[in-house]
Amino acid sequence: MSRQPMNPIVRRRQITNAIALVMATGATLFGLLWLVWILWTTVTQGASALSPALFTQMTPPPGEEGGLLNAFYGSAVMILLAIVVGTPIGILAGTYLSEFGKTSVLAETIRFINDILLSAPSIVVGLFIYELVVTTTGHFSGYAGGLALGMILLPVVVRTTDEALRLIPNQLREAGLALGLPQWKVVGYVIYRSASTGIATGVLLGVARISGETAPLLFTALNNQYWSTDLSAPMANVPVVIFQYAMSPYDSWHALAWAGAFVVTAFVLALSIAVRLFLRPRSFK
Repeated sequence: MSRQPMNPIVRRRQITNAIALVMATGATLFGLLWLVWILWTTVTQGASALSPALFTQMTPPPGEEGGLLNAFYGSAVMILLAIVVGTPIGILAGTYLSEFGKTSVLAETIRFINDILLSAPSIVVGLFIYELVVTTTGHFSGYAGGLALGMILLPVVVRTTDEALRLIPNQLREAGLALGLPQWKVVGYVIYRSASTGIATGVLLGVARISGETAPLLFTALNNQYWSTDLSAPMANVPVVIFQYAMSPYDSWHALAWAGAFVVTAFVLALSIAVRLFLRPRSFK
């Protein structure tokens, strides 16, 4: 039995598909190559610089040994301040979009503006807070740094809260309303409880994003060589210390910069893994 020749159209499609598959695979491997290289360099350089002094001593003067204790403290305080500022506003805004505004003109306008804020460069946010807070008060401060990070966290929480609430089936809302509950009680006692995993995931993803931001802190919190708990004064933070130490001519500062980068990377990685393992979104069928 003789074999039928392949249709030219089918053969052309198969060749096109193979070329597209090869190009897509090559692009993926090219991107992964640089990512693996960056991670490998950070791990090898940072892990070799880890020591107990990194977490127990403050940032040193030039030519001396030290750690990043005050920078870790400053970053933790400003991230906490950003969570306090951005999370309630983001959840309330996302609730309005999903439960009250829905597809109204105002809601769609807010979604459009929020998408712009979500993709805005962080340095633009830093400049905005600089003009709003730093030039008004006349000095850099931890408050300005926390506010800048909160402005970056806010659109992430708004988007994830909106999407998490819209995943909840309407039957739950209708059941609550049928029992005579007002809408705010249905949202507060039924919808929030069902969407808590998605909302918490959004907050943690926002924290992961702001943990390594440097540009907004350069214009707001700046840095502090010493231990400071005064939020109205310049405050040390890990991203700015990494930037300044990496640009310095001292080998000991370079080692601290690599160690700080390793800790920040490990923190973001642990946060991402925790989100995927413990806060998996629920499916409603």
